[in-house]
Amino acid sequence: MSDILTPDLCVIGAGSAGLTIASSAAGLGASVVLIEKGEMGGDCLNVGCVPSKALIAAAKRAHAVRSAGAFGVRAGETAVDFAAVMAHVRGVVAAIAPTDSEARYTALGVRVVRDAARFVDRRTVEAGALRIRARRTVIATGSRPAIPPVPGLAAVPYLTNETVFGLAALPERLLVLGAGPIGLELGQAFRRLGSEVTIVDAGPPLAREDPEIVAHTLGALKREGVALHARVTVVAAKRVADGVALVIDEGAGPREIAGTHLLIAAGRTPALADLGLEAAGVRHTPAGLTVSRSLRTSNRRVYAAGDAAGGPNFTHVAGHQGGLVVRAALFGLPTAFDATPIPRVTFTDPEIASVGLDEDAARAAHKTIGVWRWPFHENDRARAEGRVAGHLKVITDGRGRVVGASLAGEQAGELIHLWAAAVQKKWALTEIASLTLPYPTLGEISRRAAILHVADRLTNPWVGRIIRFVRKLP
Repeated sequence: MSDILTPDLCVIGAGSAGLTIASSAAGLGASVVLIEKGEMGGDCLNVGCVPSKALIAAAKRAHAVRSAGAFGVRAGETAVDFAAVMAHVRGVVAAIAPTDSEARYTALGVRVVRDAARFVDRRTVEAGALRIRARRTVIATGSRPAIPPVPGLAAVPYLTNETVFGLAALPERLLVLGAGPIGLELGQAFRRLGSEVTIVDAGPPLAREDPEIVAHTLGALKREGVALHARVTVVAAKRVADGVALVIDEGAGPREIAGTHLLIAAGRTPALADLGLEAAGVRHTPAGLTVSRSLRTSNRRVYAAGDAAGGPNFTHVAGHQGGLVVRAALFGLPTAFDATPIPRVTFTDPEIASVGLDEDAARAAHKTIGVWRWPFHENDRARAEGRVAGHLKVITDGRGRVVGASLAGEQAGELIHLWAAAVQKKWALTEIASLTLPYPTLGEISRRAAILHVADRLTNPWVGRIIRFVRKLP
């Protein structure tokens, strides 16, 4: 007979959301069972954010050496030791892993179960020889790579983010199916490490982002030799003598693009298989679990967080939702998840970062908006660093409050922090214009864009009347 546990909280999945929930709840004195069938830390630590950024960092160093001549530094021929690069990637993962380890969470008072979880009824979860009847259960199982229905794809070898970091040798010619964040980030990284790279997508690259912002990064990819075929029909995938080929149609008839390796980067799909959701009475769609704004599912005892809850699929979103779930599930406090003020970053070079509404969404939501831009080439630090590609675009409502911002450029992922605060706190653009920021820094770009708004307000006829009145004063 199975042992029965009756904790306050049962968490299925030890990724960003699950770990946040488990540690927070245990820290508050709740009894917690955490179930994970794979690696602790989830995709982000093991096959996602962490290894990809470590690979990108190595590729950035290689590119910097090749580009050093512009600064008068002659570095000679760049040689990439791919085995050493991958050792660096594994080392970064290993250094972070103890933070997410079973040992750490056990020490925090969490009962960690390393097995697959499955609901057997509306309240009971089975994991190996255990049955867990928790007061509340949270599904935080994350997502897996989405595999597009391309004819022939199942018959060819391909990589995903789950397998690409296990490569022993640098791909000679890498095909990437998907021009979203993962495809562009890894495509550029492998190009900088020495692969020939071709990226293919049926839609536009980085479809969620503002095209005028994306254009800066696409220009950089082209200059670095990445071939991009967007808005094409992907007819089929097939084996060829030295690897794999994609058959595409750009309007002039089918043609083949061949490579030694194929990477599928066509988005993510919620990992919900074999959870017994029907037995639990938990409704779901292909996009994820059906949840309320408080992240409660159709079963009042079951909550969801992270990618399994339908996204946005970002580690920081999963962590944020985890905090909301602890409030709601343990204490019954009112919570509401709002994705609007959540920033996102694509770690290409130049980086792309966004928060809040884009221009089209802002026009639909507000009667009057303001659009303010400032280019990197007008920033002294960017000039000194030779990193002048990109610009900032800020959107305000009719009252001058910041409702959105996006930018491409050096350290865009760091610069977006200020704008995330502005959107979340509903700051007026004048508040940013009034800041005194250190010179020379890239952060001045934000203030200069804000000053444009102030300058525009000074052209108001009433300002002219006030000035004329002041002139008459003794």
